[in-house]
Amino acid sequence: MSLAMACALASCDSLLEQEPRDRFVISSDFWNSSSQVESYTNTMYENFAGYSSGSSFGWFYFKSLSDDQVNPDFDNWTFVSVPGSSTYWNNAYTEIRRANYMINGMESSTMNGATRNYYIAVGRLNRAWQYYQLVRMYGDVQWLNQVILDTEAEEIYGERTDRDVVIDSVLADIDYAVSNLGDADKCSWSSHLALAIKAEVCLYEGTYCKYRTTADNAKAPDADRAKRYLNEAADAAKRLIDSGDYKLTATYGEVYNSFNLNNSTEVIFYRNYEKDVLCHNLVAYLSSSTQQRGISKDAFDAFLFADGKPLATTSLNTDDKAVADSIGYSIRSLLDVRDKRLGVLIDDHLAFRGHGYVRDGSLSITSSTGYSITKYDNTDMESSYRLTIGRNYTDAPLFWLAVVYLEYAEAKAELGTITQADLDNTINLLQKRAGLPGLTLTPDADPANNMGVNNLIWEIRRCRRCELMTDNWFRYWDLVRWHQLHLLDTSKYPNIMLGANMRNVTDLDDTFTLTGDGYVVANGNSRTFQSKYYFFPIPSDQITQSKGVTKQNQGW
Repeated sequence: MSLAMACALASCDSLLEQEPRDRFVISSDFWNSSSQVESYTNTMYENFAGYSSGSSFGWFYFKSLSDDQVNPDFDNWTFVSVPGSSTYWNNAYTEIRRANYMINGMESSTMNGATRNYYIAVGRLNRAWQYYQLVRMYGDVQWLNQVILDTEAEEIYGERTDRDVVIDSVLADIDYAVSNLGDADKCSWSSHLALAIKAEVCLYEGTYCKYRTTADNAKAPDADRAKRYLNEAADAAKRLIDSGDYKLTATYGEVYNSFNLNNSTEVIFYRNYEKDVLCHNLVAYLSSSTQQRGISKDAFDAFLFADGKPLATTSLNTDDKAVADSIGYSIRSLLDVRDKRLGVLIDDHLAFRGHGYVRDGSLSITSSTGYSITKYDNTDMESSYRLTIGRNYTDAPLFWLAVVYLEYAEAKAELGTITQADLDNTINLLQKRAGLPGLTLTPDADPANNMGVNNLIWEIRRCRRCELMTDNWFRYWDLVRWHQLHLLDTSKYPNIMLGANMRNVTDLDDTFTLTGDGYVVANGNSRTFQSKYYFFPIPSDQITQSKGVTKQNQGW
């Protein structure tokens, strides 16, 4: 069954959706039926949203709380006060409960051993995925790995578990999945998917434990733990790379706007959309008159020039003012001397109020920063589908080789064990595709390095930022794990709220505000960093109703 069909079926199945956290009754005979268990797992595909479905928002573009994008409606911190309840918390525990019922049910199933272990692995992989999200958001969270039938049991609302202990349990779940899922198509549960998840989780944990502080994260750095998890991340990524099953596509951007990712050599796991069956809305939003969450000046400046040098040291033309032509205001000459990924990410003309840009039959596009995002668009889609919310049918990548390359290189660099061969077999393949020279182990210093890391780690982080820009909230969680969330403070880093250089725009609407050197101020709102933002606040209902969750996160 394709992931599209599985998700379509799952959306019609209300099983568990309305069940409270401490109640879900299901017959033991259920777990002896392979067809019923397979149907049960279909709902779990919704844990991997991709471009989402219908009119809802998915993992890409809309996760714009970062220094990469500027939301015209402004992105403040996810929470600025303690909420009464939170879907982040509640939905995760719904899925954990779903997984626990499956794991516990399959342990007594009459299915043969390999099949039983496969479904236990599916449950454990999905439980791990949910706990990974919870720990990133909340830190310490209650670890539940058993079905609890007694509504009065203390375990239902027990003490929060140390986040390090939870992640150790997450790793055990993932390792079980790696060993028991086996091979499968790119829309199904597989050991390669489990390895991709392991690489992501372990890189997060390794770097988070290396850079965290007692003052901001309630726990001190742990060098031994960081080393262990970075080695686990590198090992998982290396196994995928060495499998020989994946290869980069010829050009950057193909994985984002394809009608059929099953044929992509780069993709490990994807969400399949089918015309008139399961569709999304991302392309329509990026081709409509709804003002876009454009990329920031800070993001634009992150892209290297074609000589492999940054803005501060390149010998190429750095003039970034748009030039008027018959269409509008062109930035083509700017893109021609930069990393090729920038020219795939954004349009070659500015798009702003009063000067909308029409991209191959789209509506008049405008952007909060002038830089409009195009990399997810596919102009071969019929306009009646392309421009209509809930009718887009390009496939969504979920895990793919470029991300694995980035994870491997970063883990090895953080460990201090990276070699030139490691770079050549990972990051430099991405650099080559982007039209850039390869990295060496001793790159030149970039004056823009404001993270306190060595030159090589800075360049690997830059490559990750540019490769994955506007994808899957990667940037926000990267800043968290690197202990750099303060970079989202707009008073200290104003470039993250600026857009294109519009000094050459002669008929600019007088409601626009420009800086003294011509950059548009994309949003006048401000966002001030406080260390408490490293964790979301525990919802107040979890504290008042619980016998164990009695302590709020630090600073809240």
